[in-house]
Amino acid sequence: MTEEKQSQIETLWHSLAPDTVLSRLEVSDKGLDTGEAQKRLQRYGRNTLTPQKKRGPLRRFLEQFHNVLIYVLLVTGVGTAALGHWIDSSVIFLVVIINALIGFIQEGKAEQAMEAISGMLAAKAAVRRDGQMQNVMAEQLVPGDIVMLQSGDRVPADLRLLRSRDLRIDEALLTGESVPVDKSTEIVAEKAGIGDRKGMAYSGSFVTYGQGQGVVVAIGDSTELGRISGLLSGIETLTTPLLHQMAEFGHFLSLVILVIATATFTFGVLVQDYSATDMFL
Repeated sequence: MTEEKQSQIETLWHSLAPDTVLSRLEVSDKGLDTGEAQKRLQRYGRNTLTPQKKRGPLRRFLEQFHNVLIYVLLVTGVGTAALGHWIDSSVIFLVVIINALIGFIQEGKAEQAMEAISGMLAAKAAVRRDGQMQNVMAEQLVPGDIVMLQSGDRVPADLRLLRSRDLRIDEALLTGESVPVDKSTEIVAEKAGIGDRKGMAYSGSFVTYGQGQGVVVAIGDSTELGRISGLLSGIETLTTPLLHQMAEFGHFLSLVILVIATATFTFGVLVQDYSATDMFL
């Protein structure tokens, strides 16, 4: 992460007065000029979320078979099929495929949830540049841009509000609150939670009523929405002590079954003179 992006994340903008925020971002309430906006675009990058690494459908499906017990079932299925016991092998393969499909579908829903976050970003934004209002692509916003908000808009970046007129914003995607939040320009404590930061408007949230004006303080992956996206992409499967013990038991059980089955097969063929086919079954 670059120093500029780290600064966007660590600065507690909600605890600073609007004039202080403007001073730190080296901008006035009249906005940036085109030249400065281009310089900052090269410095901070585009206001987009980093695409998450995705596994192809085939790989996701094949990974559902990566389990020692599934390997045992597959070997058993192949063996019964080779011996002509089609009903037995069909049942075994059906169980394996159903198990793989369930895992495949569940992982697919998880990836769709991550993709949905990118769809929450605004497409365009009304900004003040060169002293006048302009509509620009949201991905071209940079820290220091002055953005205008009104009812029906989706907030295009994290903003420190400079003006607010009966402004209400739906922040359910960040806070889970079922009702829109009243916004103002007031300063709040540094440790205030996202839902209590009245002077902030966050990327992806939805303006339900009123008007407002704010200065961009964070873009792309540095926004609260970008932070959530990064956390989701970095989630690792939790292995609790119980799950770890179950996995170890599964390996142990498979080994015991293999040893007993091999001993039984050998004893039946060599000592009891059974056919290899009967002993395998």
